[in-house]
Amino acid sequence: MKRFAFACTALAMAALLLAAFCQPVLAGDKIKVEKADDLPRHTYKISMKAVQFLDDSAAIMKLASEVKKDLEDDLSKYDIQDKSTLQGYYASLGTVALLQGKYDVYLNYLAKRKELEIKEPIKLTMGMVAVAMVKAKQSGNPDMPAAFRTELRKLLDPLPYDLVQDNIKSAKGSYEMMSKNMTIGGMEAGVQPVLDKSKGEMSKDMALGLIGAAFTYRQILPLKDDAAAVYTAYIDEKAKAAAPKPDIWADRDVTLTEKDGKPVVMAVWDSGVDADIFKTKMWTNTKEIPNNKKDDDKNGFVDDVHGIAWGLHSDKETSLLYPVGDVKTERPTLQRRMKGLEDIGSNIDSPEAKEVKELMKSMPPDSMKPVFENIGKYGNYCHGTHVAGIASRGNALAQILAARITFDYHMMPELPTAELAQKEAKAEKATVEYFKKHNVRVVNMSWGNSLASVEGALEANNWGKTPEERKAKAREIFEITRVALFDAIKNAPNILFVTAAGNENNDVKFDEFYPSSFELPNMLTVGAVDQAGDETSFTSFGRTDVYANGFEVLSYVPGGDEMKLSGTSMSSPNVMNLAAKLFAKKSDLTVAQAKDLIIKGCDEKKAGERKIMLINPKKSFELLAGMAAK
Repeated sequence: MKRFAFACTALAMAALLLAAFCQPVLAGDKIKVEKADDLPRHTYKISMKAVQFLDDSAAIMKLASEVKKDLEDDLSKYDIQDKSTLQGYYASLGTVALLQGKYDVYLNYLAKRKELEIKEPIKLTMGMVAVAMVKAKQSGNPDMPAAFRTELRKLLDPLPYDLVQDNIKSAKGSYEMMSKNMTIGGMEAGVQPVLDKSKGEMSKDMALGLIGAAFTYRQILPLKDDAAAVYTAYIDEKAKAAAPKPDIWADRDVTLTEKDGKPVVMAVWDSGVDADIFKTKMWTNTKEIPNNKKDDDKNGFVDDVHGIAWGLHSDKETSLLYPVGDVKTERPTLQRRMKGLEDIGSNIDSPEAKEVKELMKSMPPDSMKPVFENIGKYGNYCHGTHVAGIASRGNALAQILAARITFDYHMMPELPTAELAQKEAKAEKATVEYFKKHNVRVVNMSWGNSLASVEGALEANNWGKTPEERKAKAREIFEITRVALFDAIKNAPNILFVTAAGNENNDVKFDEFYPSSFELPNMLTVGAVDQAGDETSFTSFGRTDVYANGFEVLSYVPGGDEMKLSGTSMSSPNVMNLAAKLFAKKSDLTVAQAKDLIIKGCDEKKAGERKIMLINPKKSFELLAGMAAK
């Protein structure tokens, strides 16, 4: 069970798009469901390879009917309190309806999903390709691609471009990357190993993934080039007439020189930091002699000159950078591919984007796993450095203390165990104690874990005889690390912990994500908006205190290059940046005061029917000046 970083690549966007195809009633005497873990588990079985399933109509319809019955039974028995979960049920039932050719039923479920959607750009663009496909089929036009293009453009034209442009650009990039080989490769790498271990048995989530993949493979992929072409024409036309989105963040920023305060120690608790980039900003343990492979200060850590490091299984290591392998050989290629994925999602016609598109077209199915695992590996390698650059930007008083944890990048997760969880819990506590000992004022955590990820990893490894047994074991393992981290943070009241909300567009409390669901006086949970302050489609919610820029944020990656990345991983260190500057300016500031200055300095902004709080460093510093004057 390992944590995962909250950076949002175009690859993740593509996965979300594919998931959209696979995934109000009075409560009465229904059982109230207030967290995802309270929902029943269902299992299904197929007697063929996952790839064979994609071409077997009878098998697809059989599984779809079985899943439909369970989904409908759940909705009749349970009063599900979470809107995102209800949307998932309706989306899955809608996919089954499309497979069955029941188009009016699909449109009804789509309407229910839209009623529940709290983000206006998602509501406006939800299900557009499926609706265009339905209307094209109902039109009677024998030229299906031409009819589909016409219907899709009709749906796009009335939309407010300034509101939906990011979603449309991301969708365009996803369709450009889609291919049969990618779908087949995903089945072979991510699904078949599980089916092999379980003799064809699978959970509801995996069954929904198979059904969604089959729908995409059979009905969406034949139209993907048409969808990309329509999106391209729409974007090109609208972009010419539209004013570029303003960037509100530069005018709000505050810069500190060495004369503006006192040094502040800020911990980047992440995948590692390239200390060579931040030579003048790295915290230094003066009691430790560099690279002598000794624990000079007898604190339990060897060579902790600029911080500490933990390996995949929570063993102490000395390298502050995630081990990516042959850096000189691999890094340039992996960096280009990661940038290409980001550029595709943002509709940037870069050489890197073209390279990735060509790779997707030519890549055989058996290459998908190593290609995307290597990109994930590089993502882990660069994540912490990127975060550190954002967190320390414009602050000459910053002292970065690196605390490296290790995220797994493999498509098939390792088997979670209570023993590994205990080691991880011990490492979490030791890390926070290290922060306390070395006078850290603010910590950034752009990562998280969820109960569902633990249960999914148990399923992937075919652990347990029944779903109920897996559920209980997942809860046991999950609670070990969740409680340990909660207690460690709670017992460090003089440190402000800043965490990313997550990129799942979900309620983190209902789905039990941590640490973003923690409610503690020394924590801030951060959601993501774009350069104009508009809420991103990916940002999670449910326990979000403030929002900051998390869209195409420029920062360093190991080696000193700069790259734009998106995600709440990027919005969170923007808030840490502000907190660290406040602590540097007034060193005796308490955590409660710093948190209050950040929140009270925020600007309220409408996000549909809701209000979100955008950080405003200048206003927070004005409040600080007013406080000092009293």
